[in-house]
Amino acid sequence: MLEMVKGVRELGMEACVTAGMLTDDQALKLANAGLTAYNHNLDTSPEYYENIISTRTYQDRLDTIKRVRDAGINVCCGGIIGLGEKQTDRASLLEVLSNMNPHPESVPINSLVAIEGTRLEVNNEIDSIEMIRMIAAARILMPRSKIRLSAGRESLTKEAQILCFQCGANSIFYGDELLTTSNPSFEDDRKLLKDVGVLFNKDFESCNKIVSSL
Repeated sequence: MLEMVKGVRELGMEACVTAGMLTDDQALKLANAGLTAYNHNLDTSPEYYENIISTRTYQDRLDTIKRVRDAGINVCCGGIIGLGEKQTDRASLLEVLSNMNPHPESVPINSLVAIEGTRLEVNNEIDSIEMIRMIAAARILMPRSKIRLSAGRESLTKEAQILCFQCGANSIFYGDELLTTSNPSFEDDRKLLKDVGVLFNKDFESCNKIVSSL
């Protein structure tokens, strides 16, 4: 993993890793390799957490985020809606994130993609207005964070995604797959961003040229 981080950085790109819990030593090694950001989502509120996750505690997650921050790595930390939580749980999640000092540099907002064979496969898709509200609230509470419209975008219409941008989202995860779930195609996303009027930064354009040449 350290070699991969170094390799990505040598290409002139930022590097973000998602690898679960970290020790102090592991966080320092990633920092020394040049890691830009570490993703470690809280997923949901402290109150609802035990209904979803039993392999680690909420404090375990907060401890890893602190180790990342102490190592000088940017924090990418957000959550998932559609887990069966209440509106108060979404507010509580945002409260925890917005009380971090400093705020996470990146805040991904995901909606659950119900995968067959999992305990949550029967969960209904959330209404797009719920995602829009979550994005807007996150933007108000964390004005300098990059609010990322993340997993679950395939269930959103083009218009709903545009509203998410207008309400505060300023980033998406780009690529055909997002960890364990599918994601809109490169072509569809480039058309969406063009229609929205997003201007691509030079690093994005240069990275696309690298990918195209491989």
